[in-house]
Amino acid sequence: MAYSEFTFDDLKTKFHLNIVEVSGLLHGEPIAPSDWLNETLRRNIPLAGAINTEKARSEFLIAPVLRELKEIHPHISLFSGTEFNVDQAKGLNGVCDFLISRSSEQLRIEAPVTVLVEAKKENLNGATPQCISEMLAAQIFNQNKGSPIQSLYGIVTTGSVWRFIRLEDNTVTIDLNEVYLTPIDRLLGLLTATLKG
Repeated sequence: MAYSEFTFDDLKTKFHLNIVEVSGLLHGEPIAPSDWLNETLRRNIPLAGAINTEKARSEFLIAPVLRELKEIHPHISLFSGTEFNVDQAKGLNGVCDFLISRSSEQLRIEAPVTVLVEAKKENLNGATPQCISEMLAAQIFNQNKGSPIQSLYGIVTTGSVWRFIRLEDNTVTIDLNEVYLTPIDRLLGLLTATLKG
């Protein structure tokens, strides 16, 4: 089993998770984007929409936003397409689209891992169990490294639409309010809020 194979039923049965759905999980002060991000998105949004593949959305929409987040918070590390094999016996292994750690070490993943981002072309609901399984792996990884954190966040996104998820102990809270790429200042504020878990 790997992250992508999990279902909601698997997560509830194997990991005894409580899943709660809310509206308005996070609150963050809007953060003004750089001129670079504004110009990048102005050029990339039409292109990503025209190509309309998961890879194009990941490269042209998601990666620039997360790069901007790293610019705002230089103490974090950002990983893309990295294997994150934590516990193969539990199926907590595979590649994460994007992973953010509070460690500034960029050459390898160090604890605490705080945010997991799963890119999907469509179907946020279908990708949510995969993201939650990656969050569980991060929770175990942080505990094993002696750097547990109270709240761990996950995001499932098409690049245009972003869904936020929080894991605390064995409770997963899924925000049913979708956040849109624009206005970007709101999204940057919410992404910053995830780093404070």
